[in-house]
Amino acid sequence: MTTTASQDRKVRGQADGKRRQGPTFLMALPAVLFFGLFALVPLVGVFAISFMEWNILGSPSWVALDNWDTVINDRPFTWRALSLTLIFVVGSYLFQAPIALLLGVFMAGEQRYRAFLSVLYFLPLLFSSVAVGLTFQSLLSPYYGISAALPFDWLPSDWLSNSDIVMYVMIFVVGWCFVPFHALLYQAGVRQIPTDMYEAATIDGAGRMRKFFSITLPQLRYTIITSSTLMLVGSLTYFDLIFVLTGGQPQNAVRILPLDMYITGFSANNLGHASVIAVILVTIGLTMSLLLNKFSGSSKMESDKAGA
Repeated sequence: MTTTASQDRKVRGQADGKRRQGPTFLMALPAVLFFGLFALVPLVGVFAISFMEWNILGSPSWVALDNWDTVINDRPFTWRALSLTLIFVVGSYLFQAPIALLLGVFMAGEQRYRAFLSVLYFLPLLFSSVAVGLTFQSLLSPYYGISAALPFDWLPSDWLSNSDIVMYVMIFVVGWCFVPFHALLYQAGVRQIPTDMYEAATIDGAGRMRKFFSITLPQLRYTIITSSTLMLVGSLTYFDLIFVLTGGQPQNAVRILPLDMYITGFSANNLGHASVIAVILVTIGLTMSLLLNKFSGSSKMESDKAGA
């Protein structure tokens, strides 16, 4: 009798274990199929076109490594676009990261007015890139924009036509669009920090700055990793707002790699060269993501509440 009861418990335990595990592969299958259809298949197609000559209208012809040799060695603007992309990525990160962090920490407070301000801060997330581009075109117009409206002689009137400042203008506009998203990540991260940690620090006499650097920042380390990865890789592939505002002009001062790829493929009708640029972009983005994952230790993430 005892043996039979023991066997029954063992069978029920095995069944419960199987139910807990569930059909994990079947649950992931729709996402895998979606990713393969809309990400991997187009990527393979772009890689294949990079070895062909194709002007969109005619039929593609195989040219082996000629496109790669031309884009990398015989096309000086490729390296200029790469350097502009690096400047844009670094500048966007340095502008967005601290503002998003401080704004997210601020919005995590319990005061009522912070909820109202949070709504205002998140408004840029609701606007399309085309709408934002057209709005800033009007705001930065030398004829009826902020330069014409404000009586300050030191304000430049050629915000979008001055090759010396247009890159900084683009960094600001893109940051204005995406800081709210990253601030939302930080707000959620701060609200997961146990309040008793702050209460204990207050009892010990710690001030706001001490709490921020000793509690908030360490507890947000994985949120910072996630936000930084999205910010850097996102800046690397950004295109639409820059295209609407400048089209890469003046003097190709903001013709970063994604914009260069579009102009090469659909204005110059050279899909072979554009595909090479696309593969370079994917390679840089993937390498950047893997390096961030490796050196940040995010592959060994533990709970942010460790030690709480």
